[in-house]
Amino acid sequence: MEPEKTWLGSSIPVPCVQELAKKTTATVPPRYVRADQDPPNISDSTASLPQVPVIDMQKLFSPEFMDSELEKLHHASKEWGFFQLINHGVSTSLLEKVKLDLQEFFKLPIEEKKKYWQLPGDLEGFGQAFVVSDEQKLDWGDMFSLVTLPTHLRKPHLLPKLPLPFRDNLEAYSAELENLAIKILELMAKALRMEYNDMKNLFEDGWQSIRMNYYPPCPQLELAIGLNAHSDAVGLTILLQLNEMEGLQIRKDGMWIPVKPIPNAFIVDIGDILEIVTNGIYRSIEHQATVNSVKERLSMATFYSPRLEGEMGPAPSLITPETPALFQRIGVVDYFKRLFTRKLDGKSYIDALRIQNEEQNGS
Repeated sequence: MEPEKTWLGSSIPVPCVQELAKKTTATVPPRYVRADQDPPNISDSTASLPQVPVIDMQKLFSPEFMDSELEKLHHASKEWGFFQLINHGVSTSLLEKVKLDLQEFFKLPIEEKKKYWQLPGDLEGFGQAFVVSDEQKLDWGDMFSLVTLPTHLRKPHLLPKLPLPFRDNLEAYSAELENLAIKILELMAKALRMEYNDMKNLFEDGWQSIRMNYYPPCPQLELAIGLNAHSDAVGLTILLQLNEMEGLQIRKDGMWIPVKPIPNAFIVDIGDILEIVTNGIYRSIEHQATVNSVKERLSMATFYSPRLEGEMGPAPSLITPETPALFQRIGVVDYFKRLFTRKLDGKSYIDALRIQNEEQNGS
């Protein structure tokens, strides 16, 4: 019964945008025209905008700087929901290998890619996520996604069948990023003065998936979007930008702020689950991926969430008479099953789990 228990949802198969882009020289096909999105910030006047905070992991473990860096981490998680992480301890040579492997993987001919295509009724493989109807507008980008941990949830036709050395490097990367996610979550628990076990018991042996993104050049920047505005539904996202093309933008104080990636840094963002667990102290922030007309952009997001068998809600140690629970408790599997029946739409999903919503509706 294992597959039944862990089936979380599916997405409708869609065309390969990388192949489409080879034929699209002037206009974007109608299904990719996104009048429903804010126009992306593609102006050159972004130098004056505030920049996402940078956190130095080494300082978080050094007696001299620990307290001040932990305060910076706390502030970034509360006020931004995003930060760039430097000196994170994942070896540069592993990052370089994974970047190279992924670039080669997306260059495979379409016949080869079809071996890894999304199967009907599934979410993993090449395709797009959150496509719930045939009329739905699509993003100007392809993804390859797969569940990496726990190992018994890996699909036999995906990670085990990836070409070498990609498979081995991805395996090493998955293990390194699990360790990194756990360290970040421990530090966040400390910054929140939260009972450590409230974080540990939820996230230990958690659910990890990796989503690799390929955004081809686009002839009509103002019409298409690489990935539409959303907050991540998971616990924590750790993003590796593969090349120097900018594209990630976050919504801050009503503006879209481009993130200028630092070489070999990770971009970390708070997911909806962490907003729920921290009872709204840390906030998941809407972000989007824009496209450009010059060069493809590649990125790789590693999502870390609680283990599927558990249930989650605001951490008991953060609930007091003055700060009552803001979110309902929900089983982790139920949370994800509900998520994958919806389109990706801002923060609408986490908003539906807020307790005051139910009270306002009189239910």
